[in-house]
Amino acid sequence: PPMQVDKFLPTPSTDMGLCKQQLSNGSRSFYFASHLLPSVMQHAACGLYAFCREADDLVDEGENPKRALELLHNRLDRIYEGKPQYVATDRVLTQIVHTYQMPRELLNALLEGFAWDAEGKLYHSIEDVYDYSARVAGAVGVMMSVLMGVRDAKTLARAADLGTAMQLTNIARDVGEDAQLGRIYLPMDELEAEGVDTNEMLANPTYSEGVGVVTQRLLERADWLYKRADHGIAQLPRKYQPGIRAARKLYAAIGRKVGEHGYNSVDQRAIVDTKKKFALLTSAIAFAQPRSKALDTPALPQNQFLIDSVVASGGAAPAIKSDPFKVRTLWIIDLFETLRERDRDARIARIR
Repeated sequence: PPMQVDKFLPTPSTDMGLCKQQLSNGSRSFYFASHLLPSVMQHAACGLYAFCREADDLVDEGENPKRALELLHNRLDRIYEGKPQYVATDRVLTQIVHTYQMPRELLNALLEGFAWDAEGKLYHSIEDVYDYSARVAGAVGVMMSVLMGVRDAKTLARAADLGTAMQLTNIARDVGEDAQLGRIYLPMDELEAEGVDTNEMLANPTYSEGVGVVTQRLLERADWLYKRADHGIAQLPRKYQPGIRAARKLYAAIGRKVGEHGYNSVDQRAIVDTKKKFALLTSAIAFAQPRSKALDTPALPQNQFLIDSVVASGGAAPAIKSDPFKVRTLWIIDLFETLRERDRDARIARIR
């Protein structure tokens, strides 16, 4: 049964206020969008995100990323033991993980993704890219599903598909900016097969036909995963379906915008205009994805460990009452996007 959590938060409103203040100071879009959530879900999403953001800062901006990761794992040890440090984010996360019975493996996966960024890990194949995406985005998709009360393997597999598809879209959109920061997330074997010198690409980020071919191929894989994810969206509690469907549509639109630019995301950044976003939101509200046997499609092998961790935990989340007519869109988009945005912006600022 869930652990009694009241003792973790002797002043819960104060702790949550500190988490929200942290978000409002550096992640305003998430902070304001979080108000569209029912109060319990809003607190859970804010608290989870606040810890993830703090962890990302410690690893990415500190002088000793390895030591930062050791400290973060120690903090998670104490959180899962029910003995959090006297830190607002830790006390709030303790309440979340015990209330929702959030598997430790999901947070460990996210920290591993941060570690890979800190060490400048190279991604030689699409399988390597899927491995990275599982950690920094698939894990977030599965955690959000747990907060929505979803714990069955088939639907979680589709949530991980959606997270992976979003991350592939991010990568395709940010090829030039990532290269300026000394990072390549496109599969290097495919770049080299198209005649792209990856060392030259890092030294002097320049668009070439080969880069465009690999970017297009990545977005085709993302579209394949978006279509798989559609079948999971239909299985979510009905009150969450429009928001998640809207997030999926908005991200897919970013990929299409990259295509309109000739798959050149080195010289320009794909942006979906406000008018188009509203049209997509409207279509997400009106559309109901039919249930399908395609839900049974196996998860990507790289995502399977995330799903297994939830199923093995055997937990059940508390019921959450909410207004079914509110569209909760921006919060889920930010959870997939903002850590990457902040990482890139901080590195660009340091270069300048």
